[in-house]
Amino acid sequence: MGYTAVHPVWGRLDASLNDLGCGRTWAEVHRVKGLGLACPECGGSVFARASQHGLRHFYHQVRPLDCELANESQEHHFLKLELAMAARAAGWRAELEVSSELRDWRADVLVFDEQGRPFMALEAQLSPMTPDEARMRTARYARDGVAVCWVGLQDRPWARAVPTLRVRAAAGRGESWTVRHGLARYTWSPRTAKGKAKWEHITCPLGDALAWILQGRVRVHTAVNGTVWWTAPAYEERALARARMEADAADQEAAAKRRRAETAAADRRRLAAEQRALDRQADLQERQAEIQRLTGFFLRTGFDPTAWDTFTRLVRSASGKAIVYGEESRRYGNGLLVHARPRGTDAGYALAAVVCPDPAALTRWPEKLTILVPDHTWFARLQAAARVPLRVAVLDPRTGRSMFERIHPALDPVAGPDRPG
Repeated sequence: MGYTAVHPVWGRLDASLNDLGCGRTWAEVHRVKGLGLACPECGGSVFARASQHGLRHFYHQVRPLDCELANESQEHHFLKLELAMAARAAGWRAELEVSSELRDWRADVLVFDEQGRPFMALEAQLSPMTPDEARMRTARYARDGVAVCWVGLQDRPWARAVPTLRVRAAAGRGESWTVRHGLARYTWSPRTAKGKAKWEHITCPLGDALAWILQGRVRVHTAVNGTVWWTAPAYEERALARARMEADAADQEAAAKRRRAETAAADRRRLAAEQRALDRQADLQERQAEIQRLTGFFLRTGFDPTAWDTFTRLVRSASGKAIVYGEESRRYGNGLLVHARPRGTDAGYALAAVVCPDPAALTRWPEKLTILVPDHTWFARLQAAARVPLRVAVLDPRTGRSMFERIHPALDPVAGPDRPG
């Protein structure tokens, strides 16, 4: 059954209006034969009648299966009438079961502004649909400049995607339909960044909610997660103020965090600089102690102490290992012992080379033990005094160059064990 019909002469009839919307009375159509009334949805013949409770409507004598108006549930029928009556009670012109010119949408209730232009559709939605279908149908209305308020009885997934009021039917005569969900206010107390704030849905008469919506006192609000509901602009402004306060507090906290990080970084840099200064001082003291320890070696060999650091870097570079200097050894021609081990390990140091041994003491020398000298003058002295094959590395601190040579004696060495002279 439906509330509207089409008369061949009078045009559109609305059973919910006293004058049927065309200046006629109910008595002119109720139980009157031969009027040729047609269903606006399917075009089939319809007739006027009233229910046992006096509810006026139009019905098909034979209900067609493909007519949506003829197959609406009783709940849907009552709800859309309630929507129309509420809109009219709020002072608006509201018509039932109105289709677009292209017939690509049909509003349960279409509300018109003061200039007679449709601006709001009230849709009683009790049958299932998906959120995408709800968005698509809402977009069809929007294309024609018509907003939509969906109204349902149960919580459905689509109700979060489009502006929806969830309502409860009147419990009895004289009572009103009630909005249970879909109209929300923003509470925030105390008005500080740490004050508790939330959106909470309110309960109110359906007529009040529709009046606020049609008057523009409430509007559609979309949450960050995409959920949609109706609210007053003042609540949106309050939520925005809270968001700004939170953002300001977050900015201040971020700035304070940056300042703390910068202070900590500056402290670390200062401590690191102090540690480097201490390390340099310790290195300097250690170097001075090492130079002092090697004074006798420098005097005996004529080695320039100011070139010792450069020479040491060449030794490390040539060996590719960590090195330490030992003592001067009579066993190895009073040369300075060099011990080495692979870098990055805890292995023990092993004898790897000897610096500037006395050429006159080299009557015998281990074949694999390298001799380190700072220049070619030293190399020539070793070459002249060699009695056994020698491995020599010339590490020149003046040029930074390294040269590795083997010295072969002019005469075969005296037979005997391979030991230093």
